[in-house]
Amino acid sequence: MKKALIHTLITVVFSIYSFLSLASEHEKESYDEKEFDVSEMIMHHVKDAHEWHLWGPEHGGTSIYLPVILKTKEGFEIFSSSNLYHGELVHDGENHYYKGVGSAEGFGMFHEKIYELDEHGKLHFENGHVHGNIKPMDLSITKNVTSLFIGSFLVFIIMFSCAKFYKSNGAVAPKGIAKFMEPIILFVQDDIAKANINEKKYKKFVPFLLTIFFFIWINNLLGMIPIFPGSANLTGNISVTFFLAALTLVIILVNGNKNYWGHIFAPPGVPKLLLPIMIPIEIVGIFTKPFALMIRLFANITAGHIIILALISIIFINKNVAWGALSVPMALFISILELLVAALQAYLFAMLSALFIGAAVEEAHH
Repeated sequence: MKKALIHTLITVVFSIYSFLSLASEHEKESYDEKEFDVSEMIMHHVKDAHEWHLWGPEHGGTSIYLPVILKTKEGFEIFSSSNLYHGELVHDGENHYYKGVGSAEGFGMFHEKIYELDEHGKLHFENGHVHGNIKPMDLSITKNVTSLFIGSFLVFIIMFSCAKFYKSNGAVAPKGIAKFMEPIILFVQDDIAKANINEKKYKKFVPFLLTIFFFIWINNLLGMIPIFPGSANLTGNISVTFFLAALTLVIILVNGNKNYWGHIFAPPGVPKLLLPIMIPIEIVGIFTKPFALMIRLFANITAGHIIILALISIIFINKNVAWGALSVPMALFISILELLVAALQAYLFAMLSALFIGAAVEEAHH
């Protein structure tokens, strides 16, 4: 618990430092005469980006610039995102965008979305949105994609380190990382997989449930670390949660047995007159279950980040550091809860996936 408190305190301190850096940048910009924009600041932290900001001002600070890969009509364009962030910052009324230089010439970036500039080298706006400019297919290695690689690598290292230990030593008392991982792996196997899936079939799905549990948990924890290799909001990205839920759906559809499909298209005990009503409802239910998985993970992780950032931003809204006496303890408390939520959301996703898979492979009761 003591280590968790220290970790969370460091998280809050770095978050405040990040906010101070970004807030000072707003003061330096000549165009920024408006009040501190809380929503803009929060979205800057929550949304994906083409750079990994480390420290210093938002514009001109220290960052890791990631590769930009665009598919245009002429073919692929590959360049560093520094050619966008170090380009000209164009002010078009209330809209501000980067105009690419060097190998990024001919492209502009508005709110992390890249567009082709027109023949005059401009982006056109309508109601705060880019209008009339071509948006190429963006296949870039963004902050979330990089975090995906890091999280996947950590899961790979942890799992194979444990496997290597048992392969080399056999069934002995675990040591090192295997000692920490064994009870968690057994928990997923016995209390999630075996408890919700047919005892004769559950072993087939344990690797999937272990992978999805540790992938979500590790990336949730990485998202709470405010400096590299953390701070990415991967599990708060709807595309990522959609793919994870889609994996569960595919496994359900592929492994669903005769009994499962029988309950879908011929629900037992339902009068034939009601079948035209019940069958569409059951079919919709196939998709609403993984949809609920997707939304639950996305909403809970994103909400946690937003609450912490909103509490810290109270200092800048009131332009008085004394408000930190209120906002920092509250942010610290929420950060401690987020450590619990990080594990809880991984558990819920794995447990509900096992529950849905178990319903699909359950044998008929005689």
